[in-house]
Amino acid sequence: MRPRSILPFAALTAGLVLFCQPVHATLPEAGQGATVVTGIVEYRCVATGVDETQDIKVEVALTMPDDATTGKQMTIGWRGAYVDDTALRVPSTGLAGGTKLYAYASISGLAKLTSATGVGELGTLGAGQAIPLPTAVIPLRTTSSNAGTATVRPGDINFGTRPNEPSIRCEARNATALTTYPLTVASADGRPDEDDQPTEDDRPGEDDQPTEDDRLTTSPQPAHTVTATVTRTSTDGNGGVNRTPAGGAATGGGGESGPDGRTFVLIGFLLILAAATGLLLRRRSLPRG
Repeated sequence: MRPRSILPFAALTAGLVLFCQPVHATLPEAGQGATVVTGIVEYRCVATGVDETQDIKVEVALTMPDDATTGKQMTIGWRGAYVDDTALRVPSTGLAGGTKLYAYASISGLAKLTSATGVGELGTLGAGQAIPLPTAVIPLRTTSSNAGTATVRPGDINFGTRPNEPSIRCEARNATALTTYPLTVASADGRPDEDDQPTEDDRPGEDDQPTEDDRLTTSPQPAHTVTATVTRTSTDGNGGVNRTPAGGAATGGGGESGPDGRTFVLIGFLLILAAATGLLLRRRSLPRG
């Protein structure tokens, strides 16, 4: 290819790069697994300091995060659009410059976590004009200190220069009928949550300590070993007491082991008497010469 033909092609490519910018996602901070929940919210709006009430319907889409973690700020996307030409209008007293939209999501099911809040910018508006809702997604931010599963639904919306000083309050009238979605918050370190730790009431108090009676009935008592020395005695025919010799053999019977020696003396005496009697009878039976 000649250099002259390359120059127009390069110029065309540079122009496309400059003027064709990449398209960005309209839902900020929404992961690939994020889920969008849509519902039509019926609001009753009351202006501060003026006896004016307006009923409007807003289709609210909430984009739920899929990576919520304890101790880390999470973001729920909020986008609203009027339904059935029920646009909210500026009250007769008008709105102060710098009025903003404060959108809320109601969160239940997790301790110390009740809502997420976001702010949307509005332009300068005069009395009676329709208040346009921001076309961009409003990030509602909150942080959970506990892990678990919560239930999320669209909440109220307010208009004013400060969140705690609204010029118009819009309260959801059909909150319990709105579509909800579970929000799962994972533990950042895998340790038990603060609410799972034993409280002061769970710890043993003074009244829970065992009493003296409880210790006697429930605690194992030490076993006492009693060693008794038994001395065997016997009486002779004369009423005397024969005591066990102190130097008896260590066989369990002491000095009384074996038969009594007097028995052998008696038997020997009887044998001699029997022999003498036999000899006497034998001599008498022999014939005399």
